[in-house]
Amino acid sequence: MATTTYREFEWSGPGAGNGESGVQLTNLFLDLVNGLDTVKSICDLGCGNGYMSRRLADLGYDVVGVDASESGVGIARRACPNATFIHSSIDSTLRQRMTFSDFDLVVSSDVIEHLYRPSDLLEAATSLLKTNGHLIIGAPYHGYLKNLLLSLTGKMDSHFSALHDGGHIKFFSEKTLSELLKKHGFLSQRFTFYGRAPWLWKNMICHARKRD
Repeated sequence: MATTTYREFEWSGPGAGNGESGVQLTNLFLDLVNGLDTVKSICDLGCGNGYMSRRLADLGYDVVGVDASESGVGIARRACPNATFIHSSIDSTLRQRMTFSDFDLVVSSDVIEHLYRPSDLLEAATSLLKTNGHLIIGAPYHGYLKNLLLSLTGKMDSHFSALHDGGHIKFFSEKTLSELLKKHGFLSQRFTFYGRAPWLWKNMICHARKRD
């Protein structure tokens, strides 16, 4: 019987994933972070090649990036020596493998939709944040109108394609992401949206606070 093994995402360079769209999405994350007066230390969960971590570090924040991709972490370390990068899976035991904790803020962009168990990321974030710490988490947006339009235009199969390895395996709406965050003790949620027209957005970003 054939067996399958995990194959990590292979990064080839230090630029933003998804090109200019990735740059603009990162800009929106940075605007949200800069609006928080008390943040100094940041953990970037699922940092990939370190693009957002690097931009945060360049703004003067103390940044630690974590990712399961060895190639991504290698690129991040070379491109951003003023931040710390850790090669690790992301789950509830992450804090035990780190010498860093009690962050003011955890950020995570386009990661949770790739996880078989999305709670792994939120459990890791909870363990790393200080009391009342901030979480800014982004994921592709899905809602009734967007999914209806995909169906009516015949693009449902290509959007939810099952014909390639990897990719998105969870599809969040504003409601389902909010419910998952509440389940893990994150309160005072505020959503920001990116791309396309209202209700057809590409991405959503939620800013929440860890329960005290």
